[in-house]
Amino acid sequence: MKGLAEGRRTKRTDETTLHLRRLAHDLSNSLETIVQAAYLLEQATLDEKVRKWSKLIDTAAKDAVRLNRQIREILKSHA
Repeated sequence: MKGLAEGRRTKRTDETTLHLRRLAHDLSNSLETIVQAAYLLEQATLDEKVRKWSKLIDTAAKDAVRLNRQIREILKSHA
């Protein structure tokens, strides 16, 4: 019976990893849209206050992209 329980646990782990990889991929797509929009905002003529908010959005989005890339690497190493 121990082998059957381990097999089920492995299957659940594999399914969870696959689900997390899909979510990370979808998150990448959303973050890319935010990064592109922030870039386009920075190209526009903005007052200083709006430019600071735009830069804040850009920096936070790039940080999130970096973190998501790290998550995807961890998930890939467990595949």
